[in-house]
Amino acid sequence: MAIFTQGLPRRATRFAAVAGISLSLLVLAGCASQSASSSVYTYGQAQSEQIVRYGTVVSVRSVVIQSDKSSGLGALSGAALGGVAGSAVGDGRGQILASIGGALLGGLAGNAVENQVGKTRGLEITVRLDNGETRVIAQAADVALNSGQRVQVISGGGPTRVVPI
Repeated sequence: MAIFTQGLPRRATRFAAVAGISLSLLVLAGCASQSASSSVYTYGQAQSEQIVRYGTVVSVRSVVIQSDKSSGLGALSGAALGGVAGSAVGDGRGQILASIGGALLGGLAGNAVENQVGKTRGLEITVRLDNGETRVIAQAADVALNSGQRVQVISGGGPTRVVPI
């Protein structure tokens, strides 16, 4: 790190280090995303028997699927980055207040960014099964489905999936 920060003020070096760590944490958090895709199976769902029912799509509606699990890394990274940025402002008591304010604003901004990253385009699919029952399933919008289309509804041992025949 000394090669890249040589000649920089101490605050700028600290800011660069925290920025690098925060960016790394955000990248790692992005890799740990969940999937609502009809094509993705977890390891535990593989080799498990599933029930297949047949039906016809009645309607398809666009929805947003929001992750319900926040890692907190967005808020933590934002707070760290904001605190370091705030510490570069002023001296003495003003610097302390700027650090606290920067940490608070950075935490809020980081949390907002993480929430936006946790959104996926999805479909709410209404299916009339061949036995006359109607089911509604929400899943990622990664498979094209249209009203009147014949589909398989796969369930058991995990999420229910709608896939074209």
